[in-house]
Amino acid sequence: MFLEYSISYKAQNSYENWVNDAHWQFLIIPEENDTQEFISVEFNNSINAVNQHSINGLGFKTIRVHPKQKFKNISFNASFKLIKKEVNPFGFVPSPDIEKDYERIHDLSFKVDFEPFLRTTYLTSLPKNNERLFVFNEEKSIFDNLQNLNYFVFKHLYFKTDVTDVETTLDEIIEKRHGVCQDFTHLFCALARQNSVPARYVSGYLHQGNGYFGDSQMHAWAETYIPNLGWVGFDPTNNLLTSIDHIKVAHGKDYKDCSPLRGVLYTSGENKTIHSVKVFSQQQ
Repeated sequence: MFLEYSISYKAQNSYENWVNDAHWQFLIIPEENDTQEFISVEFNNSINAVNQHSINGLGFKTIRVHPKQKFKNISFNASFKLIKKEVNPFGFVPSPDIEKDYERIHDLSFKVDFEPFLRTTYLTSLPKNNERLFVFNEEKSIFDNLQNLNYFVFKHLYFKTDVTDVETTLDEIIEKRHGVCQDFTHLFCALARQNSVPARYVSGYLHQGNGYFGDSQMHAWAETYIPNLGWVGFDPTNNLLTSIDHIKVAHGKDYKDCSPLRGVLYTSGENKTIHSVKVFSQQQ
């Protein structure tokens, strides 16, 4: 099955005093891959500043905006259309040799090849007394262990908005057990890496209307590398394997690699930002 998706992204920024200079980088364009094909991309801003399209250091499409005039209010509007192909996340042949798969992920050459996604970062650093919070059972396949980890994170944390921010570490998340999709994903990645499985943080969109947690803004989930299978997506916020409802934008080591918006502004005083994201689909 194929679905045609329409994504609407809006941001309104208001500032108490004049903004004399500003630089923004948006990382919001869906990735083109084996399951995602573009139809169109549109992006504009309210003061008609030039939009520059570029590729960031991780290979993902970005939009850069540098206004040449001062302002107090600016809004951004983006719309994307793409076709998404449905793929059965369980449509694979199980590994015939579980022991060999574990030998592979513990091999030095494997660790070198996947080092960026085995690395501990500030946002994926486990507190010392929680390093064995989830330990793989090597009598089970890596895939089965990751499914169990997905469920563990889903049950261990409770989805709640406005209790964490983009700088919240796992110390606080594990202690308070509340957070949003980025927090679920950081914990999943940390525990997968702790068990020698490469894991990357993924940002993207989640189709609204299906009752998922985290579907009102940009969403986050994880991809893990499994020998003989490749990269497999897990959504611990919803205890799902990623599917046709997950529209990928970018991946990295953690949120900081995938932040949808980076910026530098020269102003003073209060400011207010309102974001909205809507995702619609129709079957082809």
